[in-house]
Amino acid sequence: MGDGEPRVPTAIAVTSADMALPPQDERTLPAAVLQDVDRRPLEQVLAELQTLVDQHGHVIVVCSEAVPAGVERRLHTVRALLETDRIALFRPPLPPLGIAVLARQLRQLASCDLSPGVLASAGRLLTHYLHAGALLGSVARLDHVPVGLKAHARSWVPGSQFGVVAHPVPQLVKVVPEAALDGPEFGTWLLVAKGQLASDWVTGTLAPSWRVQGLRETALPAESADWWGTGRLTEFCAYLPDLSVLYQLVTSVRRSACHWCGIDVIGDRCVFCSATPPDYDDIGGSGGGGGRDRALDRRRDPALGRRRERRALTG
Repeated sequence: MGDGEPRVPTAIAVTSADMALPPQDERTLPAAVLQDVDRRPLEQVLAELQTLVDQHGHVIVVCSEAVPAGVERRLHTVRALLETDRIALFRPPLPPLGIAVLARQLRQLASCDLSPGVLASAGRLLTHYLHAGALLGSVARLDHVPVGLKAHARSWVPGSQFGVVAHPVPQLVKVVPEAALDGPEFGTWLLVAKGQLASDWVTGTLAPSWRVQGLRETALPAESADWWGTGRLTEFCAYLPDLSVLYQLVTSVRRSACHWCGIDVIGDRCVFCSATPPDYDDIGGSGGGGGRDRALDRRRDPALGRRRERRALTG
């Protein structure tokens, strides 16, 4: 899958051991687990991240929006103190099990000939191919999916269950014999994480209706109860398992150089420095592409190197 000189793969890091799923295939690289970064001494976390950067060149930290605020603050603090634009903090709008699946897909791709910027950008691309949801015993505290008054009222009826998809398009149905959720229109596997609720509907009804090609079970992430607003749940995520398919998806997208830090990316945002494409009309006025030339000159100017680092740390 691409030729070239041997290289050290980019490190894919997660913020707890239960977000480091077992390998999908023999090429899936191990996750770097940044355990309890908000509780350990700052010096330890600094040394850990510095070692990862020294060993791998770049680090992509994939974390859930459900992590404690102290975890995110500590990661931003460490990145700022290290004064580096080689650490990307990626928090896609996915439930915890979806985050774990996405991190594993990046671990698969890290074994390929993808540059760090393209690999980090691939995370944003691959989120569009994940279908993440849960079977819930209550939606009374569900904040991430719109819940109508009728569904809220039904939450108080003993024995009620709700099928929910949070991504890519929010859906919510009360589980009755005719209930159905729209699923992926391409072949996927389904990963199921059982909490304090039987998973029969997910494995016996949802999986066949989505025509999944394989089904696996795993432990429920510790963050899932907070994200979904209840511990009475079974979480699920449909995903593309094959490395060859993931690689084709990523390499079929046009690459470009980030106008700010110069790293190769796909899409319209650099995950390492958070820069988006400039409005060249505003930069250079009309005609001749002078705005683009001046934008590139700004990126190449060595006198702006430190400014570029500070911009990267605030993204």
